[in-house]
Amino acid sequence: MLKQPENVSRRRLGKRTLTAALLILIVIPATILMGVFFLDDRKYYFISLLLLLYTFIPFAIVFEGRKPQARELVVIAVLTAIAVAGRSAFFMLPQFKPVLAIVIVAGVSFGAEAGFLVGAATALVSNFFFGQGPWTPWQMFGFGIIGFLAGALFRKGWLKRSKWSLCLFGGAAAIVIYGSIMNVSSVLMVTPQLNLQALTAAFASGFWFDFVHAVATVFFLFILARPMLEKLDRIKEKYGLLEP
Repeated sequence: MLKQPENVSRRRLGKRTLTAALLILIVIPATILMGVFFLDDRKYYFISLLLLLYTFIPFAIVFEGRKPQARELVVIAVLTAIAVAGRSAFFMLPQFKPVLAIVIVAGVSFGAEAGFLVGAATALVSNFFFGQGPWTPWQMFGFGIIGFLAGALFRKGWLKRSKWSLCLFGGAAAIVIYGSIMNVSSVLMVTPQLNLQALTAAFASGFWFDFVHAVATVFFLFILARPMLEKLDRIKEKYGLLEP
């Protein structure tokens, strides 16, 4: 049997990534919608904690057969803390936040699962300062799925580590993915009945907020992506941390 080239095998998505994809694309949206339609959007703490619990399942697969090193979890916790601090530092500028940039860097550096965990945890923790509500699970999902996609696309070789590749992905993701998720959630938080008129109004009124968010994401990726990735590479090499 011919041995496959290393770069081909490296680009395959592992068991934990496929498990995370199943959770993120099916289980988590179903859980959020359960909170909307069956719990009247009143149990958002419960839904948020469920989402956070789901994100740890892929890590249980990662650590299967060995003990997790504290330093691996500490780095992810530090990235989450930086994202929370960054969101809080720019509280006076609506939507102009570095959160997505940091989440994307986390996904590229430590893998799709870490990207989702950093994004989801950042939304939950930072909302203790900005205010918890039925929007929290949606924000957790929005931030998290972009971090997951950044890690998965990078592993497949479709997303590069260059500034322009990351900036293009970040800007598009802020508008198309995060903006769409939050615009749909804004309608569902008012009425469980989705209709074209309400969705059109939500997308139209939210466009400039999404645009500012995209500009901020591109700006912070352009400034922070290279130095952060270089620092994280040195940390991974020095301490032998998780590879995506």
